[in-house]
Amino acid sequence: MQLQTVPNEQEKIPLLVIAGPTASGKTKLSIDLAKRFDGEIVSADSMQIYKKMTIGTAKPTPEEMDGIPHHLIDFVEPGESFSVAEYVELARKVIAEIHARGKLPIVVGGTGLYISSLIDNVEFAETGSSLEIREKYKKMAEEEGKAAVLEKLREVDPETAASLHENNIGRVIRALELYELTGMPMSRHKELSKRHPSPYRLCCLALDYRSRQTLYDRINLRVTKMVEEGLLEEARELMASGYSATAAQAIGYKELIPWLDGEAPLEDCLERIRMQSRRYAKRQLTWFRRDERIHWFFPDDYSDYDNLYKNVVDYIEKTALLCYTKS
Repeated sequence: MQLQTVPNEQEKIPLLVIAGPTASGKTKLSIDLAKRFDGEIVSADSMQIYKKMTIGTAKPTPEEMDGIPHHLIDFVEPGESFSVAEYVELARKVIAEIHARGKLPIVVGGTGLYISSLIDNVEFAETGSSLEIREKYKKMAEEEGKAAVLEKLREVDPETAASLHENNIGRVIRALELYELTGMPMSRHKELSKRHPSPYRLCCLALDYRSRQTLYDRINLRVTKMVEEGLLEEARELMASGYSATAAQAIGYKELIPWLDGEAPLEDCLERIRMQSRRYAKRQLTWFRRDERIHWFFPDDYSDYDNLYKNVVDYIEKTALLCYTKS
């Protein structure tokens, strides 16, 4: 689906984007802002899309939502594949519908690729796929190591290789697959995909903490809370349902597999969840910091949450989104 772009900035759809790392406080802030600005929330989280994966992906509860509509959460079966292109197509449709109702669309999440692909109006070409090529590089990763596959990508597409870690082997292999299928590096595909301006009038903000330890403490506390809310039972049911492949991609589930298989103590697996979550937060911050459109708010700069909230509201009201302020 391709939306026709509008040259007049004031005629574009106003869109509030709230980004940031895991456990930074996006959920509460976004819901409070949705109440203040008469908005509806569009999730930008690549794991919250899956059904049956609720506690481990920190989906907001009905109580937390407090009557605010949330979209693109809990709608894909764990065994189904779901691409960035599919997310962008659905998000564009939902945002247009929210705007047509006179509400403010608010995109909230920590999946940088979802957010940037959406707000930059990326067009996804039909490039096809090749199981043979993917299997070739999977075998190479097993026999020669992931670093060797990344080095192969560096030879044909140094720009994309520089943006990927060897552990993100799926994306590395996809970049190689794209190159072999089209003869064009992924970095060039991305350039061509942004030929049309964004259809949105953007107000982008993100949360982080000056104190890295404060963010890490929040992540550790979240893991403890997840266990108390039933994470272990959820993970066990997910595996028993035959969805181990999807769960193996998600932090909070894959680390529990050794415990569920009786191969590792529970506390060791929980510590691994904390560690992987901290590493993920660092990757999220690296991604979002590259976007100069994002205005950063640091909760530990403020005396309390109410003060933070007031400053965020003041910032939004100074943008062109003012027309959505409730009286």
